[in-house]
Amino acid sequence: MGYVYLALAIVCEVIGTTALKSSEGVTHLGPGLVVVCGYGLSFYLFAQVLKTIPMGVAYAIWAGLGIVLIALAGVIVHKQHLDFPAMLGMGLIVAGVAVIKVFSKTVSL
Repeated sequence: MGYVYLALAIVCEVIGTTALKSSEGVTHLGPGLVVVCGYGLSFYLFAQVLKTIPMGVAYAIWAGLGIVLIALAGVIVHKQHLDFPAMLGMGLIVAGVAVIKVFSKTVSL
């Protein structure tokens, strides 16, 4: 169940961060409420994750996948452009998460 909570925490964080851009400094009520709810739920779910998954592994997955998904949300929702070095760097982040998943004996993914 820890990985289900982790996936949900990541999705909530991505929604909150995407809304943060739309809130324009949290000056628009609707997107501002989405930010608060998204981050609040994300941190609650992440706290549940830490009951079953080691903190370092959980945070590496949360941060790594969050970076990539937020970048994709920026491209899709806000029409932002990613150049090759940005995509390469994010690919390396995904590779790092894959190394944890495939080779780490800290936790069974």
